[in-house]
Amino acid sequence: MSNFSSSSALPDLTLYDPFEGMRFGPQHCFLCGTSITPGTDTVPVFAEWLMSRYQLHERQIKLLDMRIVAYKDLRIACCSSCRTLHVEPLEAQVEAAAQQGPQGIRALEEKTLFLWLGKMFYGVLVTELLNELNPLARPQYPLAENAQMLRRFQAFFQTFQALRVPIEFDDFTPASVFILETDSAQDVVGFEYDDDLTTLVFSIKLGAIVLTTCLVDNGIIRQAMRRVYEDAQRPLHPVQVAEFKARVYYAAYLLNVVPDYYPRPVHPGDDHLVYDSVIDDVTGDIFNPWENSAYGQSLLEMWKRWQIPTEEIMRDPQQPISFLYDELGQPRQVERYPA
Repeated sequence: MSNFSSSSALPDLTLYDPFEGMRFGPQHCFLCGTSITPGTDTVPVFAEWLMSRYQLHERQIKLLDMRIVAYKDLRIACCSSCRTLHVEPLEAQVEAAAQQGPQGIRALEEKTLFLWLGKMFYGVLVTELLNELNPLARPQYPLAENAQMLRRFQAFFQTFQALRVPIEFDDFTPASVFILETDSAQDVVGFEYDDDLTTLVFSIKLGAIVLTTCLVDNGIIRQAMRRVYEDAQRPLHPVQVAEFKARVYYAAYLLNVVPDYYPRPVHPGDDHLVYDSVIDDVTGDIFNPWENSAYGQSLLEMWKRWQIPTEEIMRDPQQPISFLYDELGQPRQVERYPA
């Protein structure tokens, strides 16, 4: 079921908009807006099963305002109803799939993965936004001042309501979700997470599986990268996975449109909503122009673990180095890096 509820009665199809009054604080459930006592009703951003499996409880993460927090302390407000009817069943479904390994994750519906990744993204982003009200150190580029990011966030939350309300997406998928598998012989990292909050890109590594998504692109980036994604459906060296992620992150940076979503009118007896989607500015380019130098910076960021310098990445300014493809444009096999 799309809303992960076990109730047999007709579901509540009322949508919630936290942007009315900017209700993102601990006084309101993040899914339905119900007023709660701050600190009493919360759910972890990264689920208990996930933290236990990868020993994350005490692991630390640095936020944009430079404060350091433990994974276990990242929590979002959630009423008991939404927690038991929607969040916990979603986490249980993904946990069961993860226990089956890569094939279990691949068997999940893309909508399920979108909602699961979206819940973690939402928790991180709202934490950052609330911290900006009283920052430890003022971020160089405050999220709250980024109008384009806020518009994307608002569009994302419309589709993310499918975690609570049964919603069908007519002839579109809200996000691009990519599932890659690493070569276990070359991979020693069990868990990894990174994001770009301004473009709504989120990536998480679960053992051999790496999930990367752009949460509000109507699948445009996946369509644009369909050939690269098809070529990447094999065990990859982590340096190749990092390159793939760099392409997704840079594509999201270039994406020049934000979809609009419209629920169809509700009729008596309806048990779900149907969303239509349009992109208003059909006269403009969907992507801004590609620039190799900017893409090279995305590669530099993703390849930090291997300390690949800009000089090597941009050895040929017309063609940044690639581990996914050889000089002839054919998929490349990387058994070891450095060789």
